[in-house]
Amino acid sequence: MYKHIKKILFQLQPEEAHHFVMRNLKNYTSFPGVGKLLDKNYQFNHPSLEREVFGIKFKNPIGLAAGFDKNAEFIEELNHFGFGFIEIGTVTPKPQPGNDAPRMFRLVEDEAVINRMGFNNKGADFAVKKIQELKHRERYIIGGNIGKNKLTPNEDAVDDYIKCFNALFDYVDYFVVNVSSPNTPGLRDLQEKEPLLYILNYLQQYNQQHEKPKPILLKIAPDLTDSQLDDIIEIVLESKIAGVIATNTTISREGLKSDPEIIKETGGVSGKPLTNRSTEVIRYLSEKSNKAFPIIGVGGIHTTEDAIEKLEAGASLLQVYTGFIYEGPSIVKNICKGLVEKL
Repeated sequence: MYKHIKKILFQLQPEEAHHFVMRNLKNYTSFPGVGKLLDKNYQFNHPSLEREVFGIKFKNPIGLAAGFDKNAEFIEELNHFGFGFIEIGTVTPKPQPGNDAPRMFRLVEDEAVINRMGFNNKGADFAVKKIQELKHRERYIIGGNIGKNKLTPNEDAVDDYIKCFNALFDYVDYFVVNVSSPNTPGLRDLQEKEPLLYILNYLQQYNQQHEKPKPILLKIAPDLTDSQLDDIIEIVLESKIAGVIATNTTISREGLKSDPEIIKETGGVSGKPLTNRSTEVIRYLSEKSNKAFPIIGVGGIHTTEDAIEKLEAGASLLQVYTGFIYEGPSIVKNICKGLVEKL
């Protein structure tokens, strides 16, 4: 059925399709009984899927990656599709419009997407407000993916991360420091060892002031060299953060088969072209660190086989985004059923 719906949705511009679907999902689930019907069709629970990672108990290892629900507006609705956790953001201290549209492009032949959204979001205070409005906050595991505003210079970036951290602390279950998006000018420079360690140590100082500190993770790019990945391992161990999310989108265009004119668009590529590289990064971090910290694997997960590859490479949890677009609302249920059968 989703194949037919996808054909219709793919006639719309990607961002327009996203807003159309989410707006109608919110309206649809407002009718009595619809939420339970969606739960029946798309939820799949089994004891073998349960995980405890960085002190948090997850009902299953498949989460929704940041970028899909930037402003925490659809947590309740998205939860009907079986996600073990949902990551909001990237959230910045102040609202910002992001880059000019069009800023998202489908690479249909590659089952991929190019995006250059540019951290478009309504700001940390808005995200807090939406989480506060949840009727059953205890039902959801929410991650807070935080970044800096575009106009904030890199030397002041730590201030933006601290502002987001403080604003969201009481409302999310874990944090993700995003310094790896290719769509904010200069942001990836913060992945270098010295500035990154400074930001993470500063956040940890604030974190440790709380009675119950929150897990802090670092989201990294797939385009890092082995020596840079070695630095990441040292940074994680030295700063004592909880773990790593591997990986963000790639700036590489290697092996793409779609329309060359679309491939030329600037931005990060997500989806199937990222599958192998993100798995390689996971395996490298896991093996080189001797499994010293948890890794959330993300990048090109469309099937149970994709999920198993990343789990066997060393991931503790997984996230989907582009796979959700191409495979549809059954993706989490299908992967979870497959994991129970094959693992």
